[in-house]
Amino acid sequence: MNALIIEDDRILSNNICESLKYKFNMSQAFDGDDGLSRLLRENFDVVILDIMMPGLDGYEVLEHMRDSSVMTPVLMLTALGQNSDQLRCLRAGADDYLSKPFDLDILQARLEALMRRSKKGESAQENQLSFLEMTLNTNTRLVKIGDKRLDIHGKQFNLLYFLVESQNTIVPKERLFQRVWGFYSTTEFSVVEVYTSQIRKLLREHDYEKYLKTVRGVGYILTDDSELYG
Repeated sequence: MNALIIEDDRILSNNICESLKYKFNMSQAFDGDDGLSRLLRENFDVVILDIMMPGLDGYEVLEHMRDSSVMTPVLMLTALGQNSDQLRCLRAGADDYLSKPFDLDILQARLEALMRRSKKGESAQENQLSFLEMTLNTNTRLVKIGDKRLDIHGKQFNLLYFLVESQNTIVPKERLFQRVWGFYSTTEFSVVEVYTSQIRKLLREHDYEKYLKTVRGVGYILTDDSELYG
């Protein structure tokens, strides 16, 4: 199994690599920019990610990962012990966190637990939704209409998945925003309209735009029922 540690403290990074070398093929990055670059180029089974680093911090690395559909399990290392910081880790998309200082045996145990959960998810039946000939797969984050792939990434996928999951039901804009961006997001609410417009353009190439309908003053509905909102 391949693991990447992104940690600017070289002594700590080296100690972690030494303790895990019998379990993982360890790779190292010493700042967020290099770590993100490697994550976008290479395949890893798990990531150990520090928060406080020069350049991109851990939160920013994680955000870019998830927006780029890199769903590798992430264990975040933080010197911040406040509940708000721990919640931010999890809400940003981390799978687990560990506060510094920590015991290396605890770190190994946490990683092993992450890998067990990851393998369990991989062995489960594919998580796939469909709408007419359009299919969305959360394991691969691929969207296809028939045998043609749509160029949908990051939160575009999340928004479309929620619409397909709620097909034939009106989804208020507020609910879309909370589901995709989160209740505590500082992003402007108008981002829902921006992303919906992007998805419409992609669906238009396959004559599927007609199924994504706006319910004025409320939200959106994905349906092939001509009696539902025209």
